[in-house]
Amino acid sequence: MAESTTPSTGWASTLASILGPTTYIVALLFFFGFSYTDALYEHFGIDAATLGFSTQDYLLRSASALFIPGFVALAVGLLLVLGYYLSGSVARRPPRAQQHPADRGALRAAVRYGSFALIAVGAVLFVLGVLGGFQVWPASELATPMLLGGGLLAAGCGRVFAVRGSGRVYPFRQELVALVLVGALVLLASFWASHVDAKVHGRSDAAYLAHHLWLRPAARVDTTERLYFDSPGVRETVLPANGSAQRFRYRYEGLRLLAQSGNRMFLIPDQWTPASGYVLLATADPNIRVSFHPG
Repeated sequence: MAESTTPSTGWASTLASILGPTTYIVALLFFFGFSYTDALYEHFGIDAATLGFSTQDYLLRSASALFIPGFVALAVGLLLVLGYYLSGSVARRPPRAQQHPADRGALRAAVRYGSFALIAVGAVLFVLGVLGGFQVWPASELATPMLLGGGLLAAGCGRVFAVRGSGRVYPFRQELVALVLVGALVLLASFWASHVDAKVHGRSDAAYLAHHLWLRPAARVDTTERLYFDSPGVRETVLPANGSAQRFRYRYEGLRLLAQSGNRMFLIPDQWTPASGYVLLATADPNIRVSFHPG
């Protein structure tokens, strides 16, 4: 006997086919990792392209930026799944001997009015998101995508819950185009909101790191030529010439390792400030010697 398929199982398989490929997940993690890293080092005047991080570096840095968005997305998804099945179970619930028909009707009415309220709330949130996007009211950069995506999701789910709560079969085929458009817009808003959240997280971590540079390893740089690195807190010492074997003539202390990519090290002064500090790019070659120590 052929297996019967329901609209819900069809949508589940479609969603699995979209989210299943590894390339999609890798691209998603790379996007968030890049947004977080770019915001973090932009605070110190470094462009993400200058860092030259690899794809693996961005993937590793995406974890901290995805904890909160991932948790929120999974929690919202769980609530929607529960609402989907609860709204259908109310309509299919057989009458019990001890249950009064009025009680059963009241339960269906509660689901119906709750669905209508969810649609109304979603419409209001979407309108607020549109007005915030056009700067009609001072919406934050994270509020606009959250309102747009949340409003569309709430209105769409309210429509589905209302139909299922009434006992009718949801017309997936007739409303397929609308569902696809709503899903695409919600997905786009989710990307937008996660991108903004990653940028905000990166700026927050950068501000914290700028006031706690002692968390980074201390660096001492010896060079064959003078660097003329004029930055507060950096100490230059002329090394004694002990024969021809001593190649390094200058020593610089008061530096911290901000980041490293390949043979390039980004060194920042202990007393770095946005107004008076610079970041030194040192390349590992025979003319430079770098040593690190904690504290």
